[in-house]
Amino acid sequence: MKAVVFSLGCKVNQCEGQSMIAELRAHGFDATDVPGAADVYVINTCSVTGEADRKSRQAVTRVLKYNPSAFVYVCGCSSQNDARVFAQKANVRFVTGTAQKQRLVSCILRDITAMSQAGQTTVAPLPTQFEEMPVPSHTKTRSYIKIQDGCNNFCSYCIIPYLRGRSRSRRLESILEEAQAAAQTTKEIVLAGINASAYGPDIGESLCSLVRALGKVPVRKRFGSLECTVIDENILQAMAENGFCDHFHLSLQSGSESVLRRMNRKYTPAYFLQRVQTIRKFFPHAGITTDVITGCAGETAAEFEETLAFCKEVRFSDMHVFPYSERKGTLMSRMPQIPMSVRQARAVRLIALADSLRASFMAEELGRQAEVYAETQEAGESVGYTSNYIRVYSTVPVGESRTVLLKNLYKEGVKGVEV
Repeated sequence: MKAVVFSLGCKVNQCEGQSMIAELRAHGFDATDVPGAADVYVINTCSVTGEADRKSRQAVTRVLKYNPSAFVYVCGCSSQNDARVFAQKANVRFVTGTAQKQRLVSCILRDITAMSQAGQTTVAPLPTQFEEMPVPSHTKTRSYIKIQDGCNNFCSYCIIPYLRGRSRSRRLESILEEAQAAAQTTKEIVLAGINASAYGPDIGESLCSLVRALGKVPVRKRFGSLECTVIDENILQAMAENGFCDHFHLSLQSGSESVLRRMNRKYTPAYFLQRVQTIRKFFPHAGITTDVITGCAGETAAEFEETLAFCKEVRFSDMHVFPYSERKGTLMSRMPQIPMSVRQARAVRLIALADSLRASFMAEELGRQAEVYAETQEAGESVGYTSNYIRVYSTVPVGESRTVLLKNLYKEGVKGVEV
């Protein structure tokens, strides 16, 4: 029986989707994450924005175009947020939320056997401890490893803590076991979490202890995302000594101090910049990427200009820009909102800045030699990334890591020549 697991959204969802693929394969399914005709579809949903909810709902319709008689099972953040909207859709057998995803495959097997009535919802209470899942079937060249779930921050714009629960860390031994297994088939692992910066205290560990333990794994490592509040000389020294990439994705969200206060973020722009400067002392060629939300409730034109100026000052190597999306149930959704047209216009300006900053960063790196891990094939050449996350087009075979000379700006990245 053919099964497709369709995961939307963050790297954590991708990790969980890969675990479900492994479990489906263990029970005899021909399981994949490649869209196509199948007997069973698992939709692993996302709810970080209103657009993510919309895409999650559309995914049910989308997969049924491959097979109108297929069975569909839904889980994840969007179904945790509103299970009924999915249960009412055609061919949806049952709906769960973010908890107990490790049990989803056994539920699917029972449902297929029993042929119970469709449209059931079984959204379990949010867990209080990290839920282990089967070791994933890594279908990508780069392997993502989930180290943490949940979030305690309760930023005023964010619905995710209400859908994922409180922060919960994965056992260090379990992470190492998966990392060692992944090292047999990949040359890079990415550590992912809903809030990876919160890893450790609830189980008597720390980010530094995790970084040092992973030094034994013979692949390059990087974090999917970190908060600037965990960046200090101790963590940077540990990363430098244990094979971590000089790439840091630090979530900024706004460069305006007043907006950050309304967002309930725990730092100021000055503090953020100080942490960036510390990173560059340890990693002079570091790629520093970020997320920015613009047009959030009450953001004035002056506050937006502060964000624009701050992003220029930091000199990010790339930026993910999002116009603010109200999430019902959050504090910010109850504040006065600004028109969507204003949010989108500001996002356009930030995206233009992001393009300029990315080109400047890549231009500064031209003429250097760098290790490139080739991950995909595209139009007759391989595409991979340097440790500081520059996209490189070259002749390095997919799955191999080679030293290349960064020659010139090319397509969406840089042309690299093997040396």
